[in-house]
Amino acid sequence: MPLSNHCDDLTSFLDDVHTLDKLKNVLDADILEQAFEYAGVATVRRRRLPLEAIMWSVIGMSLFRNETVWDIASRLDITLPGKNKLVAPSALVQGRQRLGVDAVCHSFRLLAQRAFYKHAFEQWCGLNLLAVDGVSFRTQDNEENRIAFGSDSNQFGEGSYPQIRMCSLMEVSSHLLLDSSFDARHVGEMTLAKRLLSSVPDDSLTLFDRGYYSLGLLYQWQRQGKNTHWMLPARKDLQYQVERHISDEDKIISLHTSPQAKSKFKDLPEQITARLTTYKVDGKSYRVLSSLIDPMRYPYDELTEVYTQRWEIELGFREMKQGLHQSKHALRSKKPDMVRQELWGLLLAYNLIRIAMIDATKAEEILIPRQLSFSLCMRHIIAFFMLTPIHSASKLPVHYEELLTTLRLFVLPDRLPDRRYPREVRKKPRKYPYKRKCQSILN
Repeated sequence: MPLSNHCDDLTSFLDDVHTLDKLKNVLDADILEQAFEYAGVATVRRRRLPLEAIMWSVIGMSLFRNETVWDIASRLDITLPGKNKLVAPSALVQGRQRLGVDAVCHSFRLLAQRAFYKHAFEQWCGLNLLAVDGVSFRTQDNEENRIAFGSDSNQFGEGSYPQIRMCSLMEVSSHLLLDSSFDARHVGEMTLAKRLLSSVPDDSLTLFDRGYYSLGLLYQWQRQGKNTHWMLPARKDLQYQVERHISDEDKIISLHTSPQAKSKFKDLPEQITARLTTYKVDGKSYRVLSSLIDPMRYPYDELTEVYTQRWEIELGFREMKQGLHQSKHALRSKKPDMVRQELWGLLLAYNLIRIAMIDATKAEEILIPRQLSFSLCMRHIIAFFMLTPIHSASKLPVHYEELLTTLRLFVLPDRLPDRRYPREVRKKPRKYPYKRKCQSILN
């Protein structure tokens, strides 16, 4: 739901309204209530530190990554009723344990679904473009996290930080996350991608990386809904049988399934029909495999350009890890359940910022959300909630429109089409500095 709708619903404010009360209107109260009931943590009892305040403290851990728990409570104006209004850090820790993981997870998914179906996004041939990819986050190095998540190992044993592996489904024109799934490091991305099947919307094309080639997964993805298509690069050793030629560079093929795949996916047929498209860029040949077998609806000229948008999800991961997460070495939570809760809070905070950026681009038909600078928009959105005067409810929509006008100024320059980053072998770090050539000659 657009943030402007929340602002219009505000009819009155008390004189002592806090910043937290304003933040509650960003994330609908019914979403939080449904999440608390779903997780089984909703109570009739009126607590001094309500669950809504704890939820925003979890989100605030990502909005204010460099702040302590005490400072986050101060910035969000989380106070207790009565004379002693200061919230002790231990009370927030206990509150996070009371809130649990499922409530934050369900809040993220409800907000993502509502935002996706509420807004109209840029489409390709009548399909919403989505992307699936994986990313890893490091956790604090302790025994509990090592047991829960695992870490990299070599001949000397486990020597790196525990890691949590995440797989996400993202809308590429807005970088809005539709769903995410994460687990221990030993759980593969293919397994995590299967958990995203229920979140695939109708009339969509999902762009996969080469490593997601699994006929069982792709077949289930295509059958998940109405016009739920997929696309990924074809393997060099791809075995197939040509059914018919659309052109010299475009053909309809049959892919035979293996007995191992049938044992994992019991409804998998003997063969799957797909489309193999070949095209050249700067003299180099590329092949993509897709379920778009209708050449009239999905012409060849447009099909060869759409896969490049898969890289948008990589930019989204960079926004999360370098923007919200401030390029920190590891997540701040120390317990496995709190690590999961913090990560869901990070995804929830990311989507809240993205929704505001989507609202900002509605007035400009030629502008899409991914053309705005995430880092600049993030700073101004956080400043809006922290610094905007809230003693007058009638002024809040005006301030919000001013925010949207400001966000529209942060348009990124056009991307260079032929930008290249050649690979280099990094020098192995040494204890002593490298000797210059002139020094070796003199010696």
